Amino acid sequence: MSPKVAIGKCSTYKTDEVYSIVKKNIDLLGGISAFIKSGEKILVKPNLLSASSPDAAVTTHPSVVRAVIRVLKEAGAYPFVGDSPGIGSAAKVAAKCGVLDVCKEEDVPLIELRQSVEVENPGGKTFKRLEIAKEALDVDGIINLPKLKTHTQMFMTLGVKNMFGCVVGKRKPQWHLAASSDREYFARMLVDLYRFFKPRLTILDGIVALEGEGPGKSGRPRGLGVILASQDAIALDRVVLEIVGAGVDDLFTCKVARDDDIGGTDIAGTQVLGEDIASVMVKDFVFPKVVDIGFPLPFNLHRHLKKHLTAKPYIDKKSCTLCSMCVDICPPSIMKKIKDAIEIDYDNCIRCFCCQEICPEGAITVKEGFLMKLLLQ
Repeated sequence: MSPKVAIGKCSTYKTDEVYSIVKKNIDLLGGISAFIKSGEKILVKPNLLSASSPDAAVTTHPSVVRAVIRVLKEAGAYPFVGDSPGIGSAAKVAAKCGVLDVCKEEDVPLIELRQSVEVENPGGKTFKRLEIAKEALDVDGIINLPKLKTHTQMFMTLGVKNMFGCVVGKRKPQWHLAASSDREYFARMLVDLYRFFKPRLTILDGIVALEGEGPGKSGRPRGLGVILASQDAIALDRVVLEIVGAGVDDLFTCKVARDDDIGGTDIAGTQVLGEDIASVMVKDFVFPKVVDIGFPLPFNLHRHLKKHLTAKPYIDKKSCTLCSMCVDICPPSIMKKIKDAIEIDYDNCIRCFCCQEICPEGAITVKEGFLMKLLLQ
């Protein structure tokens, strides 16, 4: 059966308008009763990357979370909100981004995804075992609420990657370290993780997206005025690529899904409901600048080129407050606080950009190697 993706235009985060578009999108897909039964416990899984205000466009906007909670309540379900940020607690992040207030006002529990368990994944293409949050298993289903954002390591973070929040925060750096700079390997884990959970619906907040050096505060908010919904997050991600002017090969999770014949990446075979893609397309969306060395080279030469050719994290000392969050999250532990500065061992940096992603001040940006600058001139 062809996947369906609903697109709705919404230029504001006003509660009633967001609710109206969210419900309309779900109705286009068959109505909430096609996905949720009365009495079910449903985890609402927003993107709670870091403690940022809603205006920063780093996290799923609280109005979208509220709209989904209300639709679930109307269906007789029992919603919970939960995520596992890379640094800090979900409660701390939710308090800053406005989601905790929504949970209190809607009388919905906010849960921490903190207990890690190993599970068999017989349907996985690459990863037959996964280590995930037990709390994400103790529900009847999941509604996935990603934010439309760029991502310095993975190009964009959309529906599929948002399920990485079901991996306990302290385990996330281990995955980054295992993948190193092999983004396809990391993408295969993300696709296997998404297919293991199979969220009932994915509803994407693209009212205000994040472009440039996302997914954290180094990115730049950009109004796109859209909300998308689908039962198939891979198909939804593929439609987003069309909207922002990118292709399947740009987004590693879509590329892996296509190469492994998982489905959802054929735009011609996707039923787009509601608004036409052409009516919401943008031609000047700004993508992150990341360049990898994707060809085999002798180790010493590869290491030299990696240092001078590939993009790397750069710390603006004037903006850095020396909070050391980057040091704490760095998977290979190559960042150190020395006197009044954070220093990076670029020879051993794996270019995962976890530091840039998590920096609360936006003090870490992406800087191209000088050889790449010469090549692009």
